[in-house]
Amino acid sequence: MSIERVIVRNYRALRNVDVTFGPGTNIVVGNNETGKSTLLEAINLALKCQLGRRPAAYELHPFLFNVETVAEFVAAHKARKRSPPPEIMIELYLKESDALAELQGSINTLSLDQPGISLSIRLDENFKAEYREYISDPEHLNSIPVEFYEIVWLSFAGDPLKARAIPLKSVLIDPSSISNTNAANRYILEIVRDYLDKAQAVDLALSYRKMRDDFVSDGRIAAINEDLAAKTGIVSDKTLSVAMDMTSKAGWESGVLPHLDNIPLTLIGKGEQNAVKVKLAMEASERCDIFLMEEPENHLSHTNLNRLINKIIEKSAGRQIIITTHSSFVLNKLGVENTLMFNGKNSFRLNDLPKSTESYFRKLPGYDTLRMILASKTLLVEGPSDELIVQKAFLQTHGRLPLEAGVEVISVNSLAFKRFLDIARLLKLEVRVIGDNDGKSAARALSYAPYAADETIQIHIGQDDLLPTLEPQLVRVNGLEKLNRILGKHFANVDDLTEYMKAHKSETALRLFDSDEPIDIPGYIRNAIA
Repeated sequence: MSIERVIVRNYRALRNVDVTFGPGTNIVVGNNETGKSTLLEAINLALKCQLGRRPAAYELHPFLFNVETVAEFVAAHKARKRSPPPEIMIELYLKESDALAELQGSINTLSLDQPGISLSIRLDENFKAEYREYISDPEHLNSIPVEFYEIVWLSFAGDPLKARAIPLKSVLIDPSSISNTNAANRYILEIVRDYLDKAQAVDLALSYRKMRDDFVSDGRIAAINEDLAAKTGIVSDKTLSVAMDMTSKAGWESGVLPHLDNIPLTLIGKGEQNAVKVKLAMEASERCDIFLMEEPENHLSHTNLNRLINKIIEKSAGRQIIITTHSSFVLNKLGVENTLMFNGKNSFRLNDLPKSTESYFRKLPGYDTLRMILASKTLLVEGPSDELIVQKAFLQTHGRLPLEAGVEVISVNSLAFKRFLDIARLLKLEVRVIGDNDGKSAARALSYAPYAADETIQIHIGQDDLLPTLEPQLVRVNGLEKLNRILGKHFANVDDLTEYMKAHKSETALRLFDSDEPIDIPGYIRNAIA
C-alpha cells in the first residue's frame, strides 16, 4: 500500500501543491523554504489527523493557514468585498488495493475513482452566525477565526474516518525537531512503547508500579511520613504524607529515561541520538507501510551516515519511503533516480535516468549531485586546479565568486561528465562543461554531441590540439614573463615553464588564484563563464 499523489491547498507554506510519488523510495529535494518538511507534515496530518503527535483538533491555530491566503482574505474584507472563509485541504490518492477498498470513491477534487483520504479544516456550519458577526467589523479582522472551524476527515467514499479504521500504517521520523530533553525522552519512549508487544508492556507497567510501592515501604520514607503525620491538625485536618505519583498520567513513560551504555540518551552526542531515533522508529514499525523521514543526515559523520542509510535501505525494503535531504551522499546512496525536485508547487522526477548512471552514483555516492540539482547554473570542471582557475576567471569577469552568484563550480572526473549531464538533461538544468581536449578536440566534441543539442547544456573544450590541457592554454595566453612573475620563477623558456606547471597543478593554480595581478583567460573558459 502506498501514496500515489498528494494535493495540498492553503496549508502553511503550501498554497497549491500537486506531487506524485513512486511506490518505493522518494527523495524530496529543493531549496530552503520551499516546504519540503511541511509536505511531510501535511501527509502525516491526513494519514493520522495528528499534529505534533497530538490530535489535530487540539492543535488548531491561525498559522496553519497559508499566509498569502490569509492576507488576501483580510484585505478583501477590509475593502468591503465578500470573500469565502479560507479552507485547508489535503488529499492523498492511494494505490489501489483490496485492503483499501473501503476508502475507494470519487469524492475528491479530481473526481477520480480510487482509494483515498481527504482532510479539510473549514468553517463549521454550526458557527455560521458567530462567524458572520466576527467578520462584520473588518477593521478588527486580522486573522482566521479558527475557533469557528472544524476538521473534516473523510475517505474518498465520503465516510468519516477514525485512525484505527485506516489500514494504511505510517510513521513520521523527524529527530531534528526534538530539541529539548523532555521532548526527546517522550519521542524515544513513544517509539519504545510501539516496539513492545502486549506482554512486555504489561510487565513494564507492573514493574514500575511495584517500584512506586517499594518507595512508600522504605524505612526512611516511612519515618518521614510518621513525622508528617504528627503535624495533623496543624497544616490540615487530614494526614499529610509523601508517595510517588500513582495517577494515570504518571505511567512508566513519565518516569523511565532511555539510556545508552548506562548513560541517559539526552547526554549522548547529537549524531548518535538522531541515529538511534531513526533506527528505533524503523525497528518499531515492522508493520508500517509508509515511512516519512526528515533529513536523516543531521549531526552524523560520513561513516555513521553510511551505516544509517544502509539500515534505512534494509528496513524500508518493499515499503514506501518519502525522505527529505540536503545531502548528496544520501541522494546518491538511496538512488538519484528516485529524486523528486520540489519547488513548493509541484515536483519533477529523475526516474528516467539511464541504468548505468543510476548504478554509477550508487557506487560512488560522494559526488555532489545535489549541488548541481539546486544551483541556478553549474560549471563542471575536470579537477581542483581547473576549479581554481575557473573561479578566478569568474571573479575577474563578474566581480564576485561564482557561489555568490548562485553558480556552482563542481570538480569531477572527466568520465563522470556524462553522468551529470544525464541528470541535467532530465531536469533542464543550465550546465556548462569545461574540459581539456587531450589533443583530440574533434573526437571529444563528437562524444558530447548528444548533450550539446540540449538548450540548457553547453560544452566548452579548447580547440587547439597542440594545447591539450589547461596549463599550456594558460602559458599561451599569458606568456613566459607574466607567469614567471606571478609564480615567482625564472624559467628561460616556455617548455620548461609548462612542464613545471603540469607537475605542480594545484600549487600553480593556487598561486594564480591568489595573485593580485589579473591573468588572461583562455577563450573556451571565457565563453563558458560569460
